[in-house]
Amino acid sequence: MSIGSALLAAVVATASVTTAVAAPPGAMPSGAAPAVARTGSGSHGRWAWPLDPEPSVERRFDPPEQPWLPGHRGVDLAAASGQSVQSPAAGTVTYSGRLAGRGVVVVAHDRGLRSTFEPVDGSVEVGATVARGERVGVVTSTAGHCAPAVCLHWGVLRGQTYLDPLSFVGRARIVLLPL
Repeated sequence: MSIGSALLAAVVATASVTTAVAAPPGAMPSGAAPAVARTGSGSHGRWAWPLDPEPSVERRFDPPEQPWLPGHRGVDLAAASGQSVQSPAAGTVTYSGRLAGRGVVVVAHDRGLRSTFEPVDGSVEVGATVARGERVGVVTSTAGHCAPAVCLHWGVLRGQTYLDPLSFVGRARIVLLPL
């Protein structure tokens, strides 16, 4: 996990507000640590991809065994600098600004779900409602998860639990369990 990603996870995890870095409003209850789900529930209905055309997945969801351990709490999607980022489902923009040196946009959806995107230059004001597929910003070339290539990091949370974003677009990894 990059330092910026670790800082973003820490800020979202603690939901503390400081003069240096403000946590995205509504990120999670104060003092709560995020949990991580190994897979999504698949009952959310299908969302749209945040990039068009459907991007290749450069790095999959790889949650840690414990919330405080390193891991990859989202997916990295191949992107181009300046490419439009769309909301995967209807919602409300709850954060749009710089965090840990990167542009971050957070969209709150129904059923307590939130999408997070970085690095993104947000184009919609906080509090605005957005439709599924509506543009919320553009990918920036800020070095991140895929450096030196450009990618979009997409995370999904329900309350304090990170979920696999690919489960919302019908592309989650299938896991066979023993009988």
